[in-house]
Amino acid sequence: MVRAADRAERPARASVWLDDRTRARRGGQPSGLDRERITAAAVRLLDADGPAKFSMRRLAAELSVTAMSVYWYVETKDDLLELALDSVFGEIRRPGAEDLQAGEATDSATDWQADLRTLAAEYRAVLVRHPWASSLAGEFLNIGPNSMAFSHAVQQVMRRTGLPLAAQAGAIAAVFQFVYGFGTNEGHFIERCAAAGVSQDEYFSRSMAAVTREPQVSEVVEVSKTLMEARGGDTVAEMFERDFTMALDVVITGIETTVARLV
Repeated sequence: MVRAADRAERPARASVWLDDRTRARRGGQPSGLDRERITAAAVRLLDADGPAKFSMRRLAAELSVTAMSVYWYVETKDDLLELALDSVFGEIRRPGAEDLQAGEATDSATDWQADLRTLAAEYRAVLVRHPWASSLAGEFLNIGPNSMAFSHAVQQVMRRTGLPLAAQAGAIAAVFQFVYGFGTNEGHFIERCAAAGVSQDEYFSRSMAAVTREPQVSEVVEVSKTLMEARGGDTVAEMFERDFTMALDVVITGIETTVARLV
């Protein structure tokens, strides 16, 4: 176990996954704790309060242990945040993962579009369920086992599109940077509504009513109304769903068009 003073003096490391000391089993650990339990508690606290209020002391209180007990398993707060981030990546359902676990071969002829939509929807859902994950994903290397399994699944699907190898990384970026941005905005909107103590529909209605009264933006508001009426959707949730589906269709169509042009 590293002393608190030593932790404070040590420079930040690149990743918890790159330090063999964090993987080694140590003797004399406090009973009743393990890294999985600690990580699960961290995810619960991050979901409830966000990273700004997260601390090792609050985590220890959640586990009914001392903060020093937690440090037997993780050396720094950043290590634990990185573990929590990779943990939620483990929630992503990967097409064909069940077959791989059973030792069965996957069907390479499976519709790549359906699998890509599944991965995109699963990634979006994680970002919405855990709004804190998007900011942490930008801070850490995302090389934990669950993150790497997700990346591998994405690459496998992209190989089946027919895109030349040189174009596949760009196509992955087009799909999943879009999903990252969409899921981040959606998750933060839901979080904002919860903090305000109102439903998403009520928050949206109040916001639209407020900006409609502003003469400086009246023209923009009128155009936006036309777009929203054409899109349809009676609730904010339906609007999000329609927008996501259409945007993803546009990106996938772009991949098909690029394949036809390059191959």
